[in-house]
Amino acid sequence: MQLGIEVLLKNKKDIQYLKSKKVALVAHPASLDHGLSHSLDLLQKAVKLSAVFGPQHGAKGEKQDNMIETDDEFHAAFGFPIFSLYGKVRRPTKEMMQTFDVLLYDLQDLGCRIYTFITTLLYLMEECAKYKKELWILDRPNPVGRPIEGLLLDKGFESFVGAAPMPMRYGLTAGELALWYKDHFKLDLNLKIIKMKNYSMDKGLGFGWPQGELSWTNPSPNAQTLFMARAYPGTVMIEGTTLSEGRGTTRALEILGAPDIDFKKILRRMEELAPGWLKGTILRECYFEPTFHKHQKKLCHGIQIHTDCASYNHEKFKPYRIVALVLKVIREFQPDYEIFRDFPYEYETSRLAFDVINGGESLRQWIEDQNQKPQDLENLLKRDETLWKKEIKKYYLYK
Repeated sequence: MQLGIEVLLKNKKDIQYLKSKKVALVAHPASLDHGLSHSLDLLQKAVKLSAVFGPQHGAKGEKQDNMIETDDEFHAAFGFPIFSLYGKVRRPTKEMMQTFDVLLYDLQDLGCRIYTFITTLLYLMEECAKYKKELWILDRPNPVGRPIEGLLLDKGFESFVGAAPMPMRYGLTAGELALWYKDHFKLDLNLKIIKMKNYSMDKGLGFGWPQGELSWTNPSPNAQTLFMARAYPGTVMIEGTTLSEGRGTTRALEILGAPDIDFKKILRRMEELAPGWLKGTILRECYFEPTFHKHQKKLCHGIQIHTDCASYNHEKFKPYRIVALVLKVIREFQPDYEIFRDFPYEYETSRLAFDVINGGESLRQWIEDQNQKPQDLENLLKRDETLWKKEIKKYYLYK
């Protein structure tokens, strides 16, 4: 298969056009071709860049945690500015917009609504529409493929980790999502998608990721494997709880746990309540001790979500449901346990972090209500997932 950046560089007509324009790039460490050459270097040789924009975690990908900002700088060798879209601003300023005619977006995403690169994409689309700039998406794989899971974001709950009414696992590439954004937000935008070639959204072993063809490079510090990406639409919710999501370990966002919860008991009860939600993966009882972050240097009992095994089933695996059920059972066994963290999350201070992450209160209310059963949540999920699937099918670029 060929990535969007590789397709672009082989298109003499497009490259000739870009040579006549001021061209900027949105990139991070995973903006690479198959040979692991960075898009910045490849494009600088081909068309000469006027500026680079970096998303959350920095253009170099060095910022470890959320709400750690990056400063603007200049490229030491080429002399053009590197603007931070996770520093003093989240949207490019008027001055930043004047540095280019065409903006090339080449970020590797995780296929999860809360991953902020797709919010940055929307903000860039809106600003390019406002200032009449061209935006080209150099498309990349969605590592978690076509499956859809999660509740739709509720109106009024928009944030930097949820900019539009979409589910947690949304089943589109960045190029496909940009097409939906353009229609949904009625943007008058000169948008061009540089499609990948020979890419499949559902072919094994990668099921969205061209495993065996393309190396995995962390798009953010804790996105360390394809298997983390698969679990992330569920485990990211743990960021809004007092449980550890495994930050400070070598398997962040593939494991979850706490020092004061019996997860052997939790797993047994999960099997009793909703065995259908646990298919397609192996959930293994584990222990870990975070070296930093929540429960630092404390022994945690927990669960590891394994998607690197022969029994992994891409269509049946439901990480959002798995983590929702973990929290439901904790509440059942320990009614007074302090599950939900009360702290600013992506600069949102008026709502619980868990609600900001989920784009609404419905999931937390289901967890807290002892009368609500798994089937009650299943009904809500099926409704929203069906609506989303119907809405996005016309934007599929990869059949």
